[in-house]
Amino acid sequence: MKRLSTFLIFAFAFLAPALAMAAPAAGGASAGPSAPGAVVALAMGIGVGIAAMGCGMGQGRAAAAALEGICRNPNSAEKVNTPMLLGLAFIESLTIFTLVIAFLLLGKVA
Repeated sequence: MKRLSTFLIFAFAFLAPALAMAAPAAGGASAGPSAPGAVVALAMGIGVGIAAMGCGMGQGRAAAAALEGICRNPNSAEKVNTPMLLGLAFIESLTIFTLVIAFLLLGKVA
């Protein structure tokens, strides 16, 4: 149940700006920016948000598993630490790649 409520909170946080941009103004004209710019801005926000959320969850699970292994066998701390840090760096690079793609999308519109 907690996962469902967390998912709904994140979904509302991502979709609320999209719904606000899509709502027509009282005069019938669009209240938000131009259509291609709004779509790219929405894609950037959703893409980077999902990437950050997914990478954060992955990093948390990786660190938890590494710490659990170290707690079970304290002598393995040196052997577990380096692969864990390498894995965390690879996970973080996925968020950076998403950010680069978002800026590339922004360059297509601007």
